[in-house]
Amino acid sequence: MSDKETLAVYAKAAGDYAKRFTRVDDSDVDQFSDLTAFFDLLPDTGLVLDLGCGPGQWAAKIRDAGYTVDAMDASSEMAALAKEHFDIDVTVATFDQLDVAGTYDGIWANFSLLHARKTEMPDHLKRIHCALKPGGAFHIGTKLGDGERRDHLGRFYGYYREDELIGLLESAGFTVTRKRTGSAVGLAGSDDTFVILTAHG
Repeated sequence: MSDKETLAVYAKAAGDYAKRFTRVDDSDVDQFSDLTAFFDLLPDTGLVLDLGCGPGQWAAKIRDAGYTVDAMDASSEMAALAKEHFDIDVTVATFDQLDVAGTYDGIWANFSLLHARKTEMPDHLKRIHCALKPGGAFHIGTKLGDGERRDHLGRFYGYYREDELIGLLESAGFTVTRKRTGSAVGLAGSDDTFVILTAHG
């Protein structure tokens, strides 16, 4: 993500975002089923990248489950929160700065890539596929819908139909092994539908 307006929103709202989202609700069976499905595709003590980690709550869960975690986010404010709350060291970088090959056993992109332009998504997915070891695991969450637009806070979103997103993953070399849809209230206060996909390279 390199959209300046979106980054400015997260910079301004970082504290409020942390209060609302740094604690993962351990009773949320659906969210933890996503994590379990991802773990099922990983080797023990594998290396995982949390791509667009935000304040670090999921990176911490992955680390605490016994995996080695790298974390990346375009927001320096979110990186600071991840360090403060979870002692997670975050590389401040955009999606297109992911430039490694055959490195990770898994990449977790939980509602981060939805801030990328839709024209850029194929390249991002190819870059992610390249960064994974053969057969590596990939988790992605996006909002459901069509087109691109900003929310009332000014954040940019690309919206995807379920079949559209699956097609993009398949074109990048992934095999989707699990999907889940649902709805949730985010920072903007709207109740949005979403899709979670688990895949391997």
